[in-house]
Amino acid sequence: MPSNSYSPGYPERGLTAAQVQKRIQAGQVNTPPESPTKSVRRIVLENCFSFFNLIFFIIAGFLIAVRSYDELIFLLVVAANTAIGIIQELHSKKKLDALSLLSSPKAHVIRDGRPLSVSTGELVQDDLVILAAGNQISADARVVSGSVQVNESLITGESDEISKGPGDDLLSGSFVVSGKCTASLTQVGAESYAAKLTNEAKKSKKSHLPGMMRSLNRLLIAIGILIVPIGVLLFYRQTSLLGLSVREGIETTAAAVIGMIPEGLYLLVSVALAASVARLATRQTLVQDLKCTETLARVDVLCVDKTGTITQPEMAYLGLIPLTDRVTAAQIERLLSDFVSNMEPDNETMQALQKALKKEGARKAARVLGFSSETKYSAVSFSPEESYVLGAPEFILGPAYASYQPAAEKAMAGGSRVLLFAACKPGPNGRGIASPVPLAFARLKNPVRETAKATFQYFRDQGVTVKVISGDNPVTVSAAAAEAGIEGADKYVDASTLETYEDIQAACETCNVFGRVKPNQKKLLVQALQEEGHTVAMTGDGVNDVLALKEADCSIAMASGSDVAAQISDLVLMNSDFSSMPAVVAEGRRVINNIERSASLYLVKNIFSLILAIISITAVFSYPLTPSQLTLMSLVSIGIPSFVLALEPNEDLVSGKFLRNAIVRALPAAFTDLFIIIFVLLFQQAFQISGDEISTLTALLVTVVGFFMVWKVAKPVNKLHVGMMTALILFLLFIVRFMPGLFSLSPLSFGSYLVLTVFILLIPSVIWLLNKALEGLELLFDRATGGKYAA
Repeated sequence: MPSNSYSPGYPERGLTAAQVQKRIQAGQVNTPPESPTKSVRRIVLENCFSFFNLIFFIIAGFLIAVRSYDELIFLLVVAANTAIGIIQELHSKKKLDALSLLSSPKAHVIRDGRPLSVSTGELVQDDLVILAAGNQISADARVVSGSVQVNESLITGESDEISKGPGDDLLSGSFVVSGKCTASLTQVGAESYAAKLTNEAKKSKKSHLPGMMRSLNRLLIAIGILIVPIGVLLFYRQTSLLGLSVREGIETTAAAVIGMIPEGLYLLVSVALAASVARLATRQTLVQDLKCTETLARVDVLCVDKTGTITQPEMAYLGLIPLTDRVTAAQIERLLSDFVSNMEPDNETMQALQKALKKEGARKAARVLGFSSETKYSAVSFSPEESYVLGAPEFILGPAYASYQPAAEKAMAGGSRVLLFAACKPGPNGRGIASPVPLAFARLKNPVRETAKATFQYFRDQGVTVKVISGDNPVTVSAAAAEAGIEGADKYVDASTLETYEDIQAACETCNVFGRVKPNQKKLLVQALQEEGHTVAMTGDGVNDVLALKEADCSIAMASGSDVAAQISDLVLMNSDFSSMPAVVAEGRRVINNIERSASLYLVKNIFSLILAIISITAVFSYPLTPSQLTLMSLVSIGIPSFVLALEPNEDLVSGKFLRNAIVRALPAAFTDLFIIIFVLLFQQAFQISGDEISTLTALLVTVVGFFMVWKVAKPVNKLHVGMMTALILFLLFIVRFMPGLFSLSPLSFGSYLVLTVFILLIPSVIWLLNKALEGLELLFDRATGGKYAA
């Protein structure tokens, strides 16, 4: 049972080393959540025993049973694919685990009377922890001293801020919005919510897969369903009706099934995404969700906060603008010094004020009200007759702000943040404030980052709209956005005037800068943009960004920000430098665009193999290719070039549907393969060419068609592409000349060479005609549907 009583001196000293060890031995440890990366065992098993690998093993078993050992060459490719997948994932895991260690949440704990920083997984029951704004509460606790305001939205779904004082319970999974306290852990590990924090935090995020991964899964399911009946029917047709031997029937059926499996495509996607994650790790970017790489590549609206993104996080105090003649500026500054000396430095504003104004010997306040992102102010009381408030002038003054607005906006014009310092009275029942009397405006400023202009220019050039969403005054935010070169910075709105969701939707269409935005409004802004069909990325580093980060298609946190923001985000910028975002976006676009164009190479084989298998079931000819010949085609005209192309730079905005784009690119070459194969088979009937020669002709011709397809997707052509094509052609000629038996290639007669030459010369014209026909069909389809299915 947890200990709920404390011996004298316990709150100050915390547990002793012996008490900590005793609790560890008893298993009362705050066991951390499961690592976000897969275990080594899981990586190996998933790569070795994938669905299609099992099909390959079954096919190999049949081929071994009929002693067709020559046709087992495809197993080398399967083994290589599996090994590459394992090695790449293990490499990525090593980098990510190292990076995750740097970003793992820490807790401030008191043990033996000394403050320590330990991993949240090292906390034990009854530990005395220090909690401040931005900290996520990692285990159930009870407040011992001090007071905080907490947000329990990750647990309860409610975003209201709740005050907690001595004796109040704190739920793990909630986070501290303001204030500071010490608390004793009452439930840890499996007995609390701690082990489920990440899942709870991501509970409201969209769980569907992005376009590419969803399309791939659907493709794999469809092929998995078709393989078995087509394989059975084809084997029956070849052996029972066409008179092939069992061995020949197994060989041709194996070739057809292997041709329909996009095993290389799935590997390419897995390896490319894993490699992308590893490359981002070298740029100090932690990817916590593999799917976000594609989502980031499709982003067309980027929502950013002002502080820490546009501006530097360090704030500077610029001085006071007095608003009354009854008190001198020096007296007001002394009062403000007393005020800030009683506040916790739990945000950048207060840290800047304390750095400039905090002095020894300041008066001790009788009551302190910490800053709240809902009320936009903090307050102190020195006596029932003397209270002061500091915060957003429009929130403190309400309608009375109108008479002070010109002076405030004049001070904000240079990008300064203006806070109102006012005398006040405690509100009804001791809550809030009443009757504020303005004393002065306090001016502060976050300098705009030196790299901001170049960063936002990049997004403008890439067609990404930037929306600035901040809790600061819209005039201040607009000035900072304009200085940073953000397009449409002059189109701003005060979000406190947006009363309905419809108001927010309308503002999203016309404004690029939103000021005085409350945490829940940030989420609604993201939702409104998504409803307009945008793919939205959200950057943030504070607890006030959490709700919007959870809602965005891709969430990006700064490691220097709050624990909870980093915990729930898809990406964490470990260097907390927004200027690294262009490189992150470029990496996402590079990998997705290159996967999409490489995917068409694989689908050529899959489409023509599927259609040819169906034709073979109903026609009077046997399936003309063998497994080893398809392996040759896959290796030379698909596998090698696809991995070369996947590594190239490509920063185009990702658009359209992945599978539709890939299939459209693949269809001309796939139908060219069908055209060539069918006419070659007709030549066999007319000129009595042997079956072995026809099989070899077919294998060589589909490989040549593959070369034309590689040339098409490699555009624009550069020296690398020319070198790659030259190497591939020479590699094919080397195989034909020196190792034909390895891929079941038979010697060709003079007549067969003539047929081969004629069809090679025909291939470019056939592909061109089919491309033109397909473009016409696409145009008619888009006109008929209004372009509905084009994106």
